[in-house]
Amino acid sequence: MATQSLARRPLKSRNTRWAARCAQILIRWHVRPNHISILSVVFAAAAGTCFLLLNRFDGSAQIALYLTAAACIQLRLLCNLLDGMVAIEGGFRSPAGEVFNELPDRISDVVVLVPIGYALPNLPWAREIAWSAALLAVLTSYVRALGASLKMPQDFSGPMAKPHRMAVVTLACLASCVEVLGYRRGNVMSIALVFVAIGSLITVVRRTLRLIRWLEAK
Repeated sequence: MATQSLARRPLKSRNTRWAARCAQILIRWHVRPNHISILSVVFAAAAGTCFLLLNRFDGSAQIALYLTAAACIQLRLLCNLLDGMVAIEGGFRSPAGEVFNELPDRISDVVVLVPIGYALPNLPWAREIAWSAALLAVLTSYVRALGASLKMPQDFSGPMAKPHRMAVVTLACLASCVEVLGYRRGNVMSIALVFVAIGSLITVVRRTLRLIRWLEAK
């Protein structure tokens, strides 16, 4: 349950109103925020499954898989937004909410990023890069959570925070559809993996330095 989701996700008013309407519908249906958090993992796993299936198909089927993966990634992010809104506006906060706030996100990062490496059999070190990207993605969140445990204000700085990681992968999926039409595949996704890995490493270092400076300034 993302109790601080609204504070961490600045949105344009139009998107906020649309999300608020969705949240109100879920509240009327008595959908609990923890269940929405779990659903985000389901969407992430669906995206990962699409990546794993890429090597079994060609042409239009691959395009369909890329588009489905992109849609599932965005639905995962939507769940991450709605669970906090439902928790706050519906009064559905629970003592275990913080577990559902953090753990599903970490699982989702892994099940989205790692399968990409297995979808690129012709790229040397693809699996290693994918696992590195996933590990570094988890580390970015770990440093943020560590800071919060030490009473530091939540640090959602980039350049490769969760929304940025998922935006890169989503755009890579869409660009890969064009790549498939040109009878090529894998270049865009491999570049996206490297971009996420390097960006996440920079984010880990940046958040760690900010945490150290904050602790030393106390």
